[in-house]
Amino acid sequence: MSAQSPPTSSSSEGPVAKSIKEKLTSLLRPSELTVTNDSWQHRHHAAMRAQGGGNGETHFTVQVVSEEFKGKTTMQRHRMIYSALSDEMSAGLHALSLKTKTSEELRKAEEGRTQS
Repeated sequence: MSAQSPPTSSSSEGPVAKSIKEKLTSLLRPSELTVTNDSWQHRHHAAMRAQGGGNGETHFTVQVVSEEFKGKTTMQRHRMIYSALSDEMSAGLHALSLKTKTSEELRKAEEGRTQS
């Protein structure tokens, strides 16, 4: 079985991806926000097959840097995001992989990589 690559026609963003970006931008006022549709990697899962492959927008990786996370635990940060996206979750969004940092945390992580 050969590994497959993600679809290359990423110029058109789907409605779920757009909604995620809009809601998180409004809630978190991020300095960085990357939303990646990973659904193509999960289309073979039983739940996705049962939905006919889903709508192509079921799994996302979200990387966000925001000062709104300052003083919050990872769990609190994730709850903020899941709460903001509750409509999408109930409408078929199946999974989120979240990477949440403040700008200070990002800076320290980058410094650690350059000093290693």
